[in-house]
Amino acid sequence: MLELARYYSTNNKKEAYNFLFMTFSGEELGLLGSKKWCDNPSFPLAKINYMINMDMVGRFNDSTRKLLVYGVGTAPEWVDILDKTNNTFSIKKDSAGIGPSDQTSFYLKDIPVLHFFTGQHSDYHKPTDDADKVNYEGERKVLDYIIDVIDAANYYPKLKFTATKTAESKSTKFKVTMGVMPDYAFEGKGMRVDGVTNGKPASKAGILKGDVVIKLGDISINNMEDYMKALSVFSKGDKTKVRVLRGTEEKELDIEF
Repeated sequence: MLELARYYSTNNKKEAYNFLFMTFSGEELGLLGSKKWCDNPSFPLAKINYMINMDMVGRFNDSTRKLLVYGVGTAPEWVDILDKTNNTFSIKKDSAGIGPSDQTSFYLKDIPVLHFFTGQHSDYHKPTDDADKVNYEGERKVLDYIIDVIDAANYYPKLKFTATKTAESKSTKFKVTMGVMPDYAFEGKGMRVDGVTNGKPASKAGILKGDVVIKLGDISINNMEDYMKALSVFSKGDKTKVRVLRGTEEKELDIEF
């Protein structure tokens, strides 16, 4: 964000819009900072063209070139803009304006949004998530792309807000955890494991990073929603079978929560 602020304060381009750069606290406590600003804005919301959120863009994977972009359905122009300006990334698009990050607060005020995300990693929420782990060249590529997206959006009239469908879900409560980090960029069938926490049920069961969970108990896992539904069935102390795809081989493992 600071680099984009530096770029737009020093370049000689004539922009159609001014830019307001903001950081928010309290995101993981319930989007408290962004919600507070949107409820008490220092600039009229009606004059805001769109909001771009960069929540975790420092771990770009050079081999997969995967970039996740959420909110592409919040304005009819977004997909065309994203496609025309992309020549670097394998992009996974998600249309929903509501998600677990600060763009949601702006979407709920009828403002088009985009959320750029390079994916989860095994250091997430750990002291090991340090500066030496950042892919700086990969981050530069993401920022260059965002600049191209902003430049392209300037050729359009003020973007038209579009409400998006949000996956219907009941309040799913979990009494157990497997102790894995899902690969949210995975587009295949099942839930791919991107990290395993030592000492947790998955680790004790023998699940490895890269395994794809395809069945938990009696529930077949086709996607993240299936996985969450399956987890909600179990309580601490329950034992069951978990089936994973490891490479081309299926393995059935015993797991205890």
